[in-house]
Amino acid sequence: MLPGIMPPDGTILPLNSSSGASNVHEARNALGKRLRELRQAAGVNGRQLAESLSWPPSKISKLENGRQTPTDDDISAWTRATNAEVEAEALLASLHTLEVQHAEWQRILRTGLKPRQQEHIEWDQKTRLFQVFEATVLPGLLQTAEYARARFAEGIRRLKLPNDINEAVAARVRRQEILYRTDKRFHFVLTEAALRFRLCPTDVMLGQLDRLISFSQLPNVRLGIVGFETQYATSPWHGFWIYDNERVLVETFSAALDLRQPQEIELYGNAFEQLAAVASYGRSARTLINRVIDDLAPETSEDGD
Repeated sequence: MLPGIMPPDGTILPLNSSSGASNVHEARNALGKRLRELRQAAGVNGRQLAESLSWPPSKISKLENGRQTPTDDDISAWTRATNAEVEAEALLASLHTLEVQHAEWQRILRTGLKPRQQEHIEWDQKTRLFQVFEATVLPGLLQTAEYARARFAEGIRRLKLPNDINEAVAARVRRQEILYRTDKRFHFVLTEAALRFRLCPTDVMLGQLDRLISFSQLPNVRLGIVGFETQYATSPWHGFWIYDNERVLVETFSAALDLRQPQEIELYGNAFEQLAAVASYGRSARTLINRVIDDLAPETSEDGD
Protein backbone atom coordinates (compact mmCIF):
# COMPACT_ATOMS: atom_id res chain seq x y z
CA MET A 1 0.00 0.00 0.00
CA LEU A 2 1.66 3.15 -1.05
CA PRO A 3 1.02 6.11 1.22
CA GLY A 4 -2.35 7.73 1.31
CA ILE A 5 -4.17 5.46 -1.08
CA MET A 6 -7.23 3.29 -1.10
CA PRO A 7 -5.67 -0.02 -2.00
CA PRO A 8 -7.54 -2.95 -3.60
CA ASP A 9 -8.91 -4.11 -0.27
CA GLY A 10 -10.32 -0.72 0.69
CA THR A 11 -8.01 -0.10 3.65
CA ILE A 12 -7.33 3.53 4.48
CA LEU A 13 -3.67 4.43 4.44
CA PRO A 14 -1.87 7.52 5.68
CA LEU A 15 -0.58 9.91 3.10
CA ASN A 16 2.92 10.92 4.10
CA SER A 17 5.45 12.14 1.58
CA SER A 18 8.34 11.82 4.05
CA SER A 19 7.58 8.16 4.82
CA GLY A 20 7.20 7.54 1.09
CA ALA A 21 10.56 9.08 0.37
CA SER A 22 12.06 7.03 3.19
CA ASN A 23 10.81 3.75 1.72
CA VAL A 24 12.10 4.66 -1.73
CA HIS A 25 15.47 5.54 -0.20
CA GLU A 26 15.63 2.21 1.64
CA ALA A 27 14.80 0.29 -1.55
CA ARG A 28 17.47 2.21 -3.45
CA ASN A 29 20.00 1.44 -0.71
CA ALA A 30 19.19 -2.28 -0.89
CA LEU A 31 19.69 -2.27 -4.65
CA GLY A 32 22.98 -0.41 -4.26
CA LYS A 33 24.16 -2.92 -1.67
CA ARG A 34 23.49 -5.79 -4.06
CA LEU A 35 25.45 -4.03 -6.82
CA ARG A 36 28.36 -3.60 -4.42
CA GLU A 37 28.27 -7.31 -3.56
CA LEU A 38 28.48 -8.23 -7.24
CA ARG A 39 31.46 -5.92 -7.74
CA GLN A 40 33.26 -7.34 -4.72
CA ALA A 41 32.54 -10.90 -5.81
CA ALA A 42 34.14 -10.07 -9.16
CA GLY A 43 37.30 -8.93 -7.34
CA VAL A 44 37.39 -5.37 -8.70
CA ASN A 45 37.37 -2.05 -6.90
CA GLY A 46 35.17 0.89 -7.75
CA ARG A 47 37.76 2.68 -9.89
CA GLN A 48 38.49 -0.44 -11.93
CA LEU A 49 34.81 -1.04 -12.58
CA ALA A 50 34.30 2.60 -13.54
CA GLU A 51 37.17 2.42 -16.02
CA SER A 52 35.81 -0.76 -17.61
CA LEU A 53 32.44 0.92 -18.11
CA SER A 54 33.84 4.36 -19.07
CA TRP A 55 31.97 5.88 -16.13
CA PRO A 56 33.23 8.49 -13.67
CA PRO A 57 34.24 6.82 -10.36
CA SER A 58 31.68 8.97 -8.55
CA LYS A 59 28.87 7.15 -10.36
CA ILE A 60 29.94 3.82 -8.88
CA SER A 61 29.91 5.33 -5.40
CA LYS A 62 26.51 7.00 -5.88
CA LEU A 63 24.88 3.81 -7.17
CA GLU A 64 26.32 1.61 -4.42
CA ASN A 65 25.36 4.03 -1.67
CA GLY A 66 21.81 4.64 -2.87
CA ARG A 67 22.38 8.26 -3.85
CA GLN A 68 21.49 7.60 -7.49
CA THR A 69 18.96 5.23 -9.07
CA PRO A 70 20.44 3.07 -11.85
CA THR A 71 18.84 2.75 -15.26
CA ASP A 72 18.11 -0.52 -17.06
CA ASP A 73 21.27 0.04 -19.11
CA ASP A 74 23.30 0.64 -15.94
CA ILE A 75 22.11 -2.69 -14.50
CA SER A 76 22.86 -4.55 -17.72
CA ALA A 77 26.33 -3.02 -18.02
CA TRP A 78 27.15 -3.66 -14.35
CA THR A 79 26.20 -7.34 -14.47
CA ARG A 80 28.15 -7.88 -17.70
CA ALA A 81 31.24 -6.20 -16.29
CA THR A 82 31.10 -8.28 -13.10
CA ASN A 83 30.31 -11.58 -14.87
CA ALA A 84 26.97 -11.70 -13.07
CA GLU A 85 24.54 -11.56 -15.97
CA VAL A 86 22.51 -14.31 -14.30
CA GLU A 87 21.57 -11.70 -11.67
CA ALA A 88 20.33 -9.15 -14.21
CA GLU A 89 16.69 -10.25 -14.27
CA ALA A 90 16.24 -10.08 -10.50
CA LEU A 91 18.03 -6.73 -10.30
CA LEU A 92 15.90 -5.28 -13.08
CA ALA A 93 12.77 -6.49 -11.29
CA SER A 94 13.95 -4.73 -8.12
CA LEU A 95 14.65 -1.58 -10.11
CA HIS A 96 11.24 -1.59 -11.77
CA THR A 97 9.51 -2.14 -8.43
CA LEU A 98 11.40 0.84 -7.05
CA GLU A 99 10.34 2.94 -10.03
CA VAL A 100 6.71 1.96 -9.53
CA GLN A 101 6.87 2.91 -5.86
CA HIS A 102 8.38 6.28 -6.63
CA ALA A 103 5.79 7.02 -9.32
CA GLU A 104 3.04 6.05 -6.87
CA TRP A 105 4.17 8.57 -4.28
CA GLN A 106 3.93 11.37 -6.78
CA ARG A 107 0.57 10.32 -8.18
CA ILE A 108 -1.07 9.74 -4.80
CA LEU A 109 -0.07 13.17 -3.55
CA ARG A 110 -1.81 14.96 -6.34
CA THR A 111 -4.92 12.91 -7.19
CA GLY A 112 -8.10 11.71 -5.57
CA LEU A 113 -9.48 8.19 -5.15
CA LYS A 114 -11.03 7.52 -8.53
CA PRO A 115 -7.77 7.30 -10.56
CA ARG A 116 -6.54 4.48 -8.34
CA GLN A 117 -9.77 2.56 -8.88
CA GLN A 118 -9.39 3.01 -12.62
CA GLU A 119 -5.87 1.62 -12.40
CA HIS A 120 -7.20 -1.46 -10.64
CA ILE A 121 -9.86 -1.93 -13.32
CA GLU A 122 -7.09 -2.12 -15.90
CA TRP A 123 -5.23 -4.78 -13.91
CA ASP A 124 -8.46 -6.66 -13.24
CA GLN A 125 -9.07 -6.93 -16.97
CA LYS A 126 -5.64 -8.50 -17.52
CA THR A 127 -5.83 -10.99 -14.66
CA ARG A 128 -7.31 -14.48 -14.95
CA LEU A 129 -6.62 -15.82 -11.43
CA PHE A 130 -7.00 -13.68 -8.31
CA GLN A 131 -5.72 -15.03 -4.99
CA VAL A 132 -6.58 -12.64 -2.18
CA PHE A 133 -5.97 -12.80 1.56
CA GLU A 134 -7.35 -10.16 3.91
CA ALA A 135 -7.06 -10.13 7.68
CA THR A 136 -8.81 -6.87 8.62
CA VAL A 137 -11.11 -5.62 5.83
CA LEU A 138 -13.28 -7.04 3.09
CA PRO A 139 -11.74 -6.98 -0.40
CA GLY A 140 -12.78 -4.16 -2.69
CA LEU A 141 -14.15 -6.62 -5.24
CA LEU A 142 -16.62 -7.90 -2.64
CA GLN A 143 -17.66 -4.60 -1.07
CA THR A 144 -21.15 -3.13 -1.22
CA ALA A 145 -21.40 0.49 -2.29
CA GLU A 146 -22.20 1.50 1.31
CA TYR A 147 -19.21 -0.35 2.78
CA ALA A 148 -16.95 1.12 0.10
CA ARG A 149 -18.32 4.60 0.81
CA ALA A 150 -17.44 4.21 4.49
CA ARG A 151 -13.89 3.21 3.61
CA PHE A 152 -13.45 6.05 1.12
CA ALA A 153 -15.00 8.61 3.47
CA GLU A 154 -12.45 7.73 6.14
CA GLY A 155 -9.64 8.19 3.66
CA ILE A 156 -10.89 11.56 2.52
CA ARG A 157 -11.38 12.74 6.10
CA ARG A 158 -8.08 11.52 7.50
CA LEU A 159 -5.87 12.31 4.54
CA LYS A 160 -7.58 15.50 3.33
CA LEU A 161 -7.92 14.05 -0.17
CA PRO A 162 -9.98 15.59 -2.98
CA ASN A 163 -13.59 14.60 -2.41
CA ASP A 164 -14.42 12.42 -5.41
CA ILE A 165 -16.17 9.82 -3.28
CA ASN A 166 -19.16 9.34 -5.60
CA GLU A 167 -16.91 8.67 -8.58
CA ALA A 168 -14.69 6.36 -6.51
CA VAL A 169 -17.64 4.31 -5.24
CA ALA A 170 -19.06 4.02 -8.75
CA ALA A 171 -15.68 2.85 -10.05
CA ARG A 172 -15.35 0.24 -7.29
CA VAL A 173 -18.83 -1.13 -7.97
CA ARG A 174 -18.03 -1.20 -11.68
CA ARG A 175 -14.95 -3.32 -10.94
CA GLN A 176 -17.20 -6.03 -9.53
CA GLU A 177 -18.65 -6.80 -12.96
CA ILE A 178 -15.67 -9.09 -13.56
CA LEU A 179 -16.93 -11.43 -10.82
CA TYR A 180 -19.51 -12.62 -13.33
CA ARG A 181 -17.01 -13.38 -16.08
CA THR A 182 -16.55 -17.12 -16.50
CA ASP A 183 -13.02 -16.70 -17.87
CA LYS A 184 -11.81 -15.42 -14.49
CA ARG A 185 -11.34 -17.24 -11.18
CA PHE A 186 -11.32 -15.74 -7.71
CA HIS A 187 -10.06 -17.29 -4.49
CA PHE A 188 -10.63 -15.12 -1.42
CA VAL A 189 -9.47 -16.05 2.08
CA LEU A 190 -10.65 -13.82 4.94
CA THR A 191 -10.27 -14.00 8.69
CA GLU A 192 -13.31 -13.93 10.93
CA ALA A 193 -11.87 -10.70 12.34
CA ALA A 194 -12.40 -9.02 8.97
CA LEU A 195 -16.11 -9.83 9.33
CA ARG A 196 -16.28 -8.36 12.82
CA PHE A 197 -14.12 -5.22 12.83
CA ARG A 198 -16.37 -2.16 13.23
CA LEU A 199 -15.29 -0.17 10.20
CA CYS A 200 -18.79 1.03 9.27
CA PRO A 201 -22.28 1.32 10.84
CA THR A 202 -23.87 -1.98 11.90
CA ASP A 203 -26.65 -1.86 9.30
CA VAL A 204 -24.07 -1.32 6.57
CA MET A 205 -22.03 -4.27 7.82
CA LEU A 206 -25.11 -6.50 7.90
CA GLY A 207 -25.82 -5.65 4.27
CA GLN A 208 -22.17 -6.30 3.45
CA LEU A 209 -22.20 -9.72 5.09
CA ASP A 210 -25.37 -10.66 3.25
CA ARG A 211 -23.72 -9.66 -0.03
CA LEU A 212 -20.68 -11.71 0.91
CA ILE A 213 -22.87 -14.80 1.15
CA SER A 214 -24.30 -14.08 -2.29
CA PHE A 215 -20.87 -13.63 -3.86
CA SER A 216 -19.65 -16.86 -2.25
CA GLN A 217 -22.17 -18.80 -4.33
CA LEU A 218 -20.89 -17.57 -7.71
CA PRO A 219 -19.45 -20.51 -9.67
CA ASN A 220 -16.05 -18.88 -10.25
CA VAL A 221 -15.66 -17.48 -6.72
CA ARG A 222 -14.12 -19.53 -3.90
CA LEU A 223 -14.51 -17.89 -0.51
CA GLY A 224 -12.74 -19.20 2.57
CA ILE A 225 -13.18 -17.92 6.12
CA VAL A 226 -10.63 -18.63 8.87
CA GLY A 227 -12.52 -18.76 12.15
CA PHE A 228 -11.17 -17.52 15.48
CA GLU A 229 -10.80 -21.09 16.75
CA THR A 230 -8.53 -22.11 13.86
CA GLN A 231 -4.90 -23.08 14.44
CA TYR A 232 -2.81 -21.18 11.90
CA ALA A 233 0.23 -22.64 10.15
CA THR A 234 1.18 -19.22 8.75
CA SER A 235 0.61 -16.01 10.70
CA PRO A 236 -1.94 -13.61 9.14
CA TRP A 237 0.41 -10.63 9.29
CA HIS A 238 -1.18 -8.58 6.52
CA GLY A 239 -3.34 -8.73 3.44
CA PHE A 240 -2.02 -9.34 -0.05
CA TRP A 241 -3.28 -9.86 -3.59
CA ILE A 242 -1.67 -12.25 -6.08
CA TYR A 243 -2.41 -11.56 -9.74
CA ASP A 244 -1.89 -14.56 -12.05
CA ASN A 245 1.26 -15.51 -10.10
CA GLU A 246 2.93 -12.57 -11.85
CA ARG A 247 2.44 -9.73 -9.38
CA VAL A 248 1.83 -9.38 -5.65
CA LEU A 249 0.43 -6.27 -3.99
CA VAL A 250 1.27 -5.96 -0.30
CA GLU A 251 -0.20 -3.14 1.72
CA THR A 252 1.26 -1.42 4.77
CA PHE A 253 0.61 1.93 6.38
CA SER A 254 3.52 3.57 4.59
CA ALA A 255 3.85 1.82 1.27
CA ALA A 256 2.06 -0.19 -1.39
CA LEU A 257 4.60 -2.80 -2.40
CA ASP A 258 4.36 -4.00 -5.98
CA LEU A 259 6.36 -7.25 -5.95
CA ARG A 260 7.26 -9.02 -9.17
CA GLN A 261 10.40 -11.01 -8.45
CA PRO A 262 9.86 -14.77 -8.86
CA GLN A 263 11.11 -15.63 -5.37
CA GLU A 264 8.73 -13.08 -3.79
CA ILE A 265 5.76 -14.36 -5.77
CA GLU A 266 6.62 -17.91 -4.76
CA LEU A 267 6.86 -16.93 -1.10
CA TYR A 268 3.43 -15.28 -1.11
CA GLY A 269 1.98 -18.13 -3.15
CA ASN A 270 3.12 -20.59 -0.48
CA ALA A 271 1.74 -18.37 2.27
CA PHE A 272 -1.62 -18.16 0.51
CA GLU A 273 -1.79 -21.94 0.15
CA GLN A 274 -1.15 -22.41 3.86
CA LEU A 275 -3.75 -19.81 4.84
CA ALA A 276 -6.27 -21.26 2.40
CA ALA A 277 -5.66 -24.76 3.75
CA VAL A 278 -7.06 -23.87 7.19
CA ALA A 279 -10.05 -21.87 5.92
CA SER A 280 -13.65 -23.08 5.89
CA TYR A 281 -15.52 -23.11 2.58
CA GLY A 282 -19.02 -23.54 1.22
CA ARG A 283 -21.69 -24.21 3.84
CA SER A 284 -19.15 -24.02 6.68
CA ALA A 285 -18.00 -20.56 5.56
CA ARG A 286 -21.58 -19.36 5.26
CA THR A 287 -22.27 -20.68 8.75
CA LEU A 288 -19.43 -18.50 10.08
CA ILE A 289 -20.79 -15.46 8.25
CA ASN A 290 -24.32 -16.10 9.52
CA ARG A 291 -22.94 -16.41 13.05
CA VAL A 292 -21.55 -12.90 12.77
CA ILE A 293 -24.85 -11.66 11.30
CA ASP A 294 -26.73 -13.17 14.26
CA ASP A 295 -24.36 -11.41 16.67
CA LEU A 296 -24.80 -8.04 14.95
CA ALA A 297 -28.53 -8.16 14.20
CA PRO A 298 -29.72 -7.34 17.78
CA GLU A 299 -27.79 -4.07 17.63
CA THR A 300 -29.95 -2.79 14.78
CA SER A 301 -33.08 -3.70 16.72
CA GLU A 302 -31.83 -1.77 19.73
CA ASP A 303 -31.07 1.23 17.55
CA GLY A 304 -34.64 1.16 16.29
CA ASP A 305 -36.18 1.11 19.80
